[in-house]
Amino acid sequence: MILVYTPIITRRIEYIFKHIFINIIGIKVSFTAKIDEFVSFEGPKFSYAPKRLSNEFHIKSTQILLEQGFSDIDIEVKKWDETKCFFYNEKGSIPFDIFGASFYLISRYEEYLPHLKDDYGRFSFEESIAYKNDFLDEPTVDIWAYKLKEALSTFFPNIIFKNRKYKLKTIIDVPSVFYYKNKGFLRTISGVFTDLVRLKPKNIYSRFLVIFRLQKDPYDTFKWIINKQKKSSSKFLFFFLVGKFSTYDKNISLVKQSFVNIIKFVSDYSRVGLKLSFFALNNIDVLKKEKLDIESITNRDLMISRNSFSKINLPTNYRDLIKLNIKEDYTMGYVNKIGFRASTCSPFLFYDIDNEMQTPLLVNPYNFMDYSLLQINSFLDKKEKVIEMINKVKNVNGTFTSVFHNYTFSNEKRWHRFKEIFDIIINSKHGQ
Repeated sequence: MILVYTPIITRRIEYIFKHIFINIIGIKVSFTAKIDEFVSFEGPKFSYAPKRLSNEFHIKSTQILLEQGFSDIDIEVKKWDETKCFFYNEKGSIPFDIFGASFYLISRYEEYLPHLKDDYGRFSFEESIAYKNDFLDEPTVDIWAYKLKEALSTFFPNIIFKNRKYKLKTIIDVPSVFYYKNKGFLRTISGVFTDLVRLKPKNIYSRFLVIFRLQKDPYDTFKWIINKQKKSSSKFLFFFLVGKFSTYDKNISLVKQSFVNIIKFVSDYSRVGLKLSFFALNNIDVLKKEKLDIESITNRDLMISRNSFSKINLPTNYRDLIKLNIKEDYTMGYVNKIGFRASTCSPFLFYDIDNEMQTPLLVNPYNFMDYSLLQINSFLDKKEKVIEMINKVKNVNGTFTSVFHNYTFSNEKRWHRFKEIFDIIINSKHGQ
């Protein structure tokens, strides 16, 4: 255990210190606001305060962990060895407030502040401090934590940390189980007309082969994915969209038994979660209905979810999940940009800034979605980028969380060789 002296022990301090020490570098932490208790303690200890007490290991604190609510903070990002940092101060054993900066990034403080949203009403990666200062593709909080661990090990040679191991979480996102099958007369006719306008006669031919059961639907890749999982060391997580058809959500109805059968089949082998429809993000009654629908199919309580279009409305969206006893979210990431939205590759509990409290909702940030690779033309460049990201996560023994779609494994031209990318990721634990 390590003891931390801080003049005021706030909820923010307890939250971020426990996350860094327990979840990332593997040591218990306790706090004291009493100087005599701190001085008499004989184990590893340090002060987190505006001023150093004596010659102890010291990190100079800033105001962010003492405040309530949020304000527009003036932030200057500087280089620190091979990484970046902010809330800089040279007087501490670490030259910046690592805890205040980590809280800013993990709490998604900047997403509460005024910002420009994209066409779907999402926080855009271009608005983030990480993108603007060129550290979006680094698990910065984890890098900082490991550098803190190294500094503490030097200062306290006998300190013992519990080592964590590299993990994989593989997400299969299912916005539509079929491309052609069970779409109904009107949607089928509309699809044929669209293919005619776009001069895609092969699509029309394939559509009718599927409808007359002469060919398998191209999006029905579930057996292939499950067979891949059987050879993997970890279970995949499938998220099914079961909401009503709308402008944004295009799946078929749960009235179709073939849809229900696929969910049941997958649930026999993998963890099944809910992909919230676009309208469920702002309406807890819609969310509750979708939750009950998928629970009635799997005969299990719904524990995991992710949002359509990776849209997060903070804090209301996460509060709705908590109210309905959903334990884990898998939305924290960017659809069109590889990187770390919360600057970490470690799952973390959601901190509700408005209510100033740690919640029980576990946020699992993803750092890679298949769509983001479409911006890279060469397969070799795609492969190189994925391996680079895997190695960055491995360097801090973090969790590599990737998002693929069921249709990514179809024969559609734009997904050419994505099965190989998938293999690289799910085999990355080999040799650990």
